[in-house]
Amino acid sequence: MNKKYDYIAYQGDAFTIEWYFDSKGQSQALEYYQSLNVDERIQLLKLFKRMADAGEISDKTKFRYEGDKIFAFKPQPDRFLCFFYDGKKIIVTNGFRKKQQKLPVREKERALKIRNCYVSQVKKGDYYG
Repeated sequence: MNKKYDYIAYQGDAFTIEWYFDSKGQSQALEYYQSLNVDERIQLLKLFKRMADAGEISDKTKFRYEGDKIFAFKPQPDRFLCFFYDGKKIIVTNGFRKKQQKLPVREKERALKIRNCYVSQVKKGDYYG
């Protein structure tokens, strides 16, 4: 598994934003982020910084509640789904290019499944191994 510092995307006063890694050490969200060009990466990092430092992004075109305790960072045209976790953490579950008006059901289901896996692994004490 990865060392803890590999998880952190950005650490601020209000929140620490982390990439989710599966049991094989893979992070779909981080891999997607790394596939973006420099300008697209910067747009996401600006949103991470604003959320982690200030504790909120009030602009719904940049950060939005998607239901079922899933939220989305929205650097156009991409989406990065995430959830809040104890200890002032935001866990980024998956990233994708938005191609339609509505959030794809498959992407939201993936985020929900990842959240359940993360919570289970942390409670067992084997996530940050």
